[in-house]
Amino acid sequence: MNYFLLGIVFIVYFLMVGYVGYLAWKRTNSSEDFLVAGRETHPYIMALSYGATFISTAAIVGFGGVAGKYGMGILWLAFLNILVGIFIAFVFFGKRTRKMGKNLNSLTFPEFLGRRFDSKFIQYFSGVLIFCAMPIYAAVVLIGAARFMESSLMLDFNLALFILAVVICGYVLFGGLKGVMYTDALQGTIMFIGMLILLVFIYWVLGGVTEANTALTNMAHLYPPDALAEGGTGWTSFPKLGSPFWWTLVTTIIMGVGIGALAQPQLAVRFMTVKSNKELHRSLLIGAVFIAVMTGTAYIVGSLCNVYFYQNFGQIAIDYVGGNMDSIIPTFISTALPEWFVYIFLLSLLAAAMSTLSSQYHTQGTALGHDIVDAFKNRGTTREYTDEEILEGSSKEETRIGFISVSQLGILIAVVLSLIIGLILPGGIVALGTSLFMGLCAAAFLPVYCAALFWKRATRKGAIAGLLSGTFTSLFLLVFVYKKTAVGLGICKALTGMDMLINVMPWYSIDVMVFAIPVSVIFTVVVSLLSPPMDEKVIKRSFEGLSEE
Repeated sequence: MNYFLLGIVFIVYFLMVGYVGYLAWKRTNSSEDFLVAGRETHPYIMALSYGATFISTAAIVGFGGVAGKYGMGILWLAFLNILVGIFIAFVFFGKRTRKMGKNLNSLTFPEFLGRRFDSKFIQYFSGVLIFCAMPIYAAVVLIGAARFMESSLMLDFNLALFILAVVICGYVLFGGLKGVMYTDALQGTIMFIGMLILLVFIYWVLGGVTEANTALTNMAHLYPPDALAEGGTGWTSFPKLGSPFWWTLVTTIIMGVGIGALAQPQLAVRFMTVKSNKELHRSLLIGAVFIAVMTGTAYIVGSLCNVYFYQNFGQIAIDYVGGNMDSIIPTFISTALPEWFVYIFLLSLLAAAMSTLSSQYHTQGTALGHDIVDAFKNRGTTREYTDEEILEGSSKEETRIGFISVSQLGILIAVVLSLIIGLILPGGIVALGTSLFMGLCAAAFLPVYCAALFWKRATRKGAIAGLLSGTFTSLFLLVFVYKKTAVGLGICKALTGMDMLINVMPWYSIDVMVFAIPVSVIFTVVVSLLSPPMDEKVIKRSFEGLSEE
């Protein structure tokens, strides 16, 4: 290992990150700057920040590893990422979120939902849910980056987790969302270049696109026996309809992440950082190209690793790495590519992890400081939100403990929680952890978020009913029905003596989101129709100017 070259690469990288973080710190002068980057973010920065937050080491390492074991069927997720996560998100959700968020002077996703439905409870509950659930997602992102540092730098896994968390914590703590978005844009650029080089390299080393894909197809007889037992049919074909893996791939991975992206708090708040729809339109194409290259490359390279490892070492990818899917992409990079590119790609993975983690830590910190503590302290008396509170927004000085704000304390707590969870979670957990978090967010927030944006008749009671029913249905199914989590948690076994309450295919293989979202929709609609309409003043304020969008 060339430590001199590695040192130069890392010094240059951290100097760049430090510089943009310093710029953000200098330009962060208010709560609005800290929480929504002053609402004047450049389209390139917004698009790269959105994309870099969306695509983390979970996509590159976790889902790339899934492709390495099971094949290219996961490419449907890349299609859904672009269609739903970018096009639908920007065109249909983004513009209305930006305008309505500005109308309501909301600075966070929970506050947006709370003010739209004039409910402090919605803001509190959403903040608590985000603060409690997101550390699991942050932990799997940390694991993905740490695994690559472990395999390429021979660095202790636990030490790698600690270094990553401390560095990210530094610029999020003081730069707020401006610090997050500025560094995201830098890191997103590095990620894009690194992944593009990787895609070209693997087809070059395997003899071309046709030759590589044909070789992978011809290796179907080497497909892992356990993957065959779950319903897989080969690396270049879709799994058997109705098989356990078909349900997992379609409902948990493709739908859970593809649709779940619409209701991710750390992504939705990005729409509130630009000053007009013009910036959103300009961001759309940049974001789509970025997501296509990032996800498509990870899934293609993950699958084609099997060809490389078999031709050079006589083993398929999952066997070569000892059964841990999360190690497939890192091992391929450190084994197949030139040493200089290993360092460059390490930066790409670090950038992917740091961009996503910074957003997660910021979202968790603001959930505690702004949506739980400050929202409770500043609660209204005669109305859930007073008119003065809406007009002022949240520009008031945030609650402070000593020399740091509660949001900054929340960021520190989030870092510690993700570190602890990262040390506890087993191998091969990255893709599943990501899917489950996104599915939980979709079940809890998506129906209520849609109602907030598009349905004036939705009421406070309906939104609360939808939020609670989606959340608790998801949690119940995760603990007692969905096999991958019910068996892992062991709560169902301890309480009932059974691994899961329903031990019949396909029910224990279907993602909880498939059941929880319809439940949330039904409760939101029925309770809204049975309860009195919202105050016309709230509706008028929320939807003002949206017909012109």
